[in-house]
Formats: sequence, C-alpha cells, structure tokens
Amino acid sequence: MTKKKAHKPGSATIALNKRARHEYFIEDEYEAGLALQGWEVKSLRAGKANIGDSYVILKDGEAFLFGANFTPMAVASTHYVCDPTRTRKLLLNQRELDTLYGRINREGYTVVALSLYWKNAWCKVKIGVAKGKKQHDKRTDLKDREWALDKARIMKHAGR
Repeated sequence: MTKKKAHKPGSATIALNKRARHEYFIEDEYEAGLALQGWEVKSLRAGKANIGDSYVILKDGEAFLFGANFTPMAVASTHYVCDPTRTRKLLLNQRELDTLYGRINREGYTVVALSLYWKNAWCKVKIGVAKGKKQHDKRTDLKDREWALDKARIMKHAGR
C-alpha cells in the first residue's frame, strides 16, 4: 500500500480576480490547464501573479489567456528573455471549447479568468462565461451584500 503524502501548509490559490464578480454576472465556470514555461512556474510558486485584467480569447479552435501578468523572479535564468504578459495557451477539451464558442457568440458575453490555483502539481485557471453588469446591477448587489452583513449582525446580537 502506498502512503498518502502529507498536505503542504498554505493556500492552493495563487491569484483571484475579485473585480470579475463585481463587473460581470458569471454564468458558467470551467477549469482549464495552462501551458507554462519554467520561469513562470517558479514565479507562480512564489505567488507573483496578477490576473486582474486578464480575459480569454478563442481563436483557431484554441483558447488563449491574455493580460495575465506573471512577474519574473530575480533569480530566473539570465540568458532567457522573460515576457511577463505573454499570451498563454489554455488547455481545454474540444467539447468544452465548442460550448465556449457557442456561448460567447451571443451578444454581451465574454470569457474572463476568475482564479489561478494549484491542483496537485498542476497550475489551473478557473474561467467563467460572463455577461457585463450595468451600473444599477452593481448597486443592487452592493445593497444585498450590505443587508446580509447587517442581518448577520442583528441575529448575532439577538441571541444574547
């Protein structure tokens, strides 16, 4: 029998796109792998990634992540040019790509990166099919969130 490996301490999440849930209605979520270079993996292990401005483009039957910024490590190889904002290929099944094509061909839909995380030894990105929110939708969400916090506060003090 094989022994289970001990879980390493720390979070598996590398980066979150908090603005995506504020700017968009997320309708579907998919998990995709990333085609990375060696220095990028090293940067991700150090947690030096930003996906705040990133989005996904579908082109020629493939998906690509644009706008993600992986800051190169200072000790990375000196003979290799590191491009922190290069376009990275997403690894998805053909069936998932076909459904994404069908979903974003409708008006107002786009695909955004939601989070970047480790799954076992592999780096994964969670992408979501999203529709843009209007200003009044954002205000409504903010009111609902504040009311939920107030309600929790009231219930906490009511039990005393």
